[in-house]
Amino acid sequence: MFYDSSWLAICAGKPHHRARRSFAPLLMRTQCDHGSESDLPHLARRDFFKLAGAMALGLGVSARSEAAEVNTSSKLDNVLTPEAALERLLRGNDRYVSGKMKRHDFISERPALALGQNPFAGILGCADSRVGPEYAFDAGRGDLFVCRVAGNFADDETIASFEYAVSVLGTPLILVLGHSGCGAVKAAINAVRHGEEFPGHIPSLIKALRPAVKAAQDQPGDPLDNTIKQNVVINVEKLKTARPILSKAVEQRKLKIVGGTYSLETGRVALLA
Repeated sequence: MFYDSSWLAICAGKPHHRARRSFAPLLMRTQCDHGSESDLPHLARRDFFKLAGAMALGLGVSARSEAAEVNTSSKLDNVLTPEAALERLLRGNDRYVSGKMKRHDFISERPALALGQNPFAGILGCADSRVGPEYAFDAGRGDLFVCRVAGNFADDETIASFEYAVSVLGTPLILVLGHSGCGAVKAAINAVRHGEEFPGHIPSLIKALRPAVKAAQDQPGDPLDNTIKQNVVINVEKLKTARPILSKAVEQRKLKIVGGTYSLETGRVALLA
């Protein structure tokens, strides 16, 4: 019947038996007033549209009143374990690298997203315009909870944002995502190792990235690549031990926090141990 699909569209995933309960009194009254259920097709057009309008109005009110209930079920396929969430991210990156990305229907998902969000992964990424997490993981709107800052480091505001994602939205995974050729990390290296000075508020970025520069300075290999990876490792640990919310979720195995780097040349995301 037509009301089943309307109810599902409005309530974004609520079981259709709720709709049947909502309509039951109205249908019973209709049967009493007009005879048996088989008489319904013979309703006058005007009465029919009045009935349909009343149903739609009732559904709209009910959907608004239950908005809080459906907050975490706006995208049912986003309810995942931490391990499944990571696997889904990596599959999306595979599609991106191979050029076989999904076609995302942004229009049809708007009603569900208007009711709430339940992103399956959080991304701490760099503000670099060449790195777009939704593209890199072939994800749709409402799938990723993204915090971005030059140098992809976690400050108090970032931690608070992820605390909200984990404790309120139920996000089971956080990925700290560095990338090759990071300009913020290069600036930090130049400042720490060579004494280069920068104007404005850029020194605040240098301060946040200084621990990674120091930790990587004696490592063999390319200083920039080493520092980029070290910065990811440091911030993964910082998020894992952020008390009380993130650390507790990690201890309870409700949350997984991992690190990785994005290659500007290939688009491939490589996880770090």
